[in-house]
Amino acid sequence: MLFLPLAALAQKQYELPTAESQEDEKDRPMIEVYLPKEELANGCAVVLCPGGAMRWLSWESDVVKMAAFLNEHGIAAIGLRYHLNKAPMPQGMNMPPMVDVTHPEAFPQADANPMHNESGDSIIRLAAKDAKAAIRMVREHADEWHVSKEKIGFLGFSAGGGVAIAATMSTVGMERPDFLCTNFGPSLMPVTITEDAPPLLIMTRAEHPNVAAGLVALFMEWKKAGANAELHIYGDGKGPYELMPLTGETTTEAWSSHMLQWLKAKGFIDRK
Repeated sequence: MLFLPLAALAQKQYELPTAESQEDEKDRPMIEVYLPKEELANGCAVVLCPGGAMRWLSWESDVVKMAAFLNEHGIAAIGLRYHLNKAPMPQGMNMPPMVDVTHPEAFPQADANPMHNESGDSIIRLAAKDAKAAIRMVREHADEWHVSKEKIGFLGFSAGGGVAIAATMSTVGMERPDFLCTNFGPSLMPVTITEDAPPLLIMTRAEHPNVAAGLVALFMEWKKAGANAELHIYGDGKGPYELMPLTGETTTEAWSSHMLQWLKAKGFIDRK
């Protein structure tokens, strides 16, 4: 059995330039930096976009624990606190029917957001700006943090995957990620993909309503554009998951190993 690493301790915190002075300090977008031991560092950095339905952040599972795992493998981890929706939940709105994995066509342009509204969409756009600012800040500190400027990308969980995807759709230059990984996090906005889009890794469970179908649709949009994409659909369990020990009892638990292998195959970490 592979035991999980202990939680990491952040070494640095930086407020992002997308923060506004009138915002409460606890709500201002920021990054929390977790660096591996210098002798382990391989130059790769992953900006972690935690899930939480755009209303909270699953920081402990999606950032702190994940950072320890990445650091153990020589990867710098950057936890992103992005803008969240503070508006009250809409009253009287009916949720649309759940879509299973066999109907990705239900989500044109891979838009799997079940409840678009002006407030929610504006928050997604703000969060995407935060994510782009995080990539830029990592590049600006690349030498200091022993990171390669060509090996910086996203790993998003749930809604955080939607934030990372939205950021990737509108980035150029210093803000453009070199790769995009999303863990049960479909797009929350319509996507437009170009052939030179960053390589995409998708991981999800088949029995995750809306999410699995939305991610199949996302994979198809990437492939139709001629861009590089890979899709892992796990057949055991339902709904979200986090870093798991390797017991051999499920296939979902191997998602983190599959991600490392993908990063190696793409040349973002050393093939050891």
